[in-house]
Amino acid sequence: MEKKSIYGLTLEQLTSWLIEQGQKKFRAAQIWDWLYKKRVTDFSQMKNLNPGCIQLLEESFFIQSLKEEVVQKSEDGTIKFLFKLEDGNLIETVLMRFNYGLSVCVTTQVGCNIGCTFCASGLLKKNRDLSSGEIVEQIMNVQHHLDQVGKDERVSHIVVMGIGEPFDNYPNMMDFFRVINDQKGLSIGARHITVSTSGLANKIYDFADENLQINLAVSLHAPTNELRTQIMKVNKAYPLEKLMPAIDYYLEKTNRRITFEYILLKDVNDHKEEAIQLANLLSNKRHLSYVNLIPYNPVDEHNQYERSTKKAILEFYETLMKRGINCGVRVEQGSDIDAACGQLRSKQIKKDKARS
Repeated sequence: MEKKSIYGLTLEQLTSWLIEQGQKKFRAAQIWDWLYKKRVTDFSQMKNLNPGCIQLLEESFFIQSLKEEVVQKSEDGTIKFLFKLEDGNLIETVLMRFNYGLSVCVTTQVGCNIGCTFCASGLLKKNRDLSSGEIVEQIMNVQHHLDQVGKDERVSHIVVMGIGEPFDNYPNMMDFFRVINDQKGLSIGARHITVSTSGLANKIYDFADENLQINLAVSLHAPTNELRTQIMKVNKAYPLEKLMPAIDYYLEKTNRRITFEYILLKDVNDHKEEAIQLANLLSNKRHLSYVNLIPYNPVDEHNQYERSTKKAILEFYETLMKRGINCGVRVEQGSDIDAACGQLRSKQIKKDKARS
């Protein structure tokens, strides 16, 4: 039997599995306490389990499958981890420090097929989806890192914005949410979790029906189909005529504010004209909209793009605000350590190929 990550099981799933194996129901809560409260890294450390139960767990699951390949630390406190999976694939996870807490950005796929022309994550095509356990384990590894530092710090916020399209790995993403949100587990509040999608309209409908308080962000990056298709291939499958009704459904169903991410590319989508078009596009939902303006992090392989000037960013911001669209300019973090998502992974793969 092939082992899998124990972090991939919700408490309900673990309980059912234990009962099927002839174990007592209460063992599930004990195991979760060891995993998420005491945060042990070996089944043998679970002292109140009988030897038979420990052996069963060891034969069926692993706790640690991710191995640290590279750890980059920024002057601003950001830490970027490059993890190697059991099959040798590489993924990135980032710890960011904010005044409201410690936030971890997790990856959901090995590579990405969305094909945004400005993005480092899509430089390497999707190899496979991550399991729910592999996504949870990213957070646990970061938390173990914090535990070793010994400052009694805890991961408090999650953003699902790393490599890959989360809504293209929907079932595993949902199990991941159930595990980290469970009060008997990591107990990370739904309102402290944000998931970002490039605009898979059909999954936005599904997500709205989940009736969760998890925050939703949509990577928009352009206010018209022509421009959005130019920089985001996904717009061919989900043009604005499909995307916007899905967003309207989400807003009506949840009454929760949605964030629109907008990377500013010099002389591409950063003119006052695009700002006005964006304000018009969002005018009927501005009471529940927030636009996150993102200065572009240059990527060597996408040298057709440059960062917008400070003047252009300010004018774009002011144009939106004057038209009643709430917005802000994202504060950069980790700019001295391969800031663009996917950059570290891409560089490491190139190094490995060069060595071989």
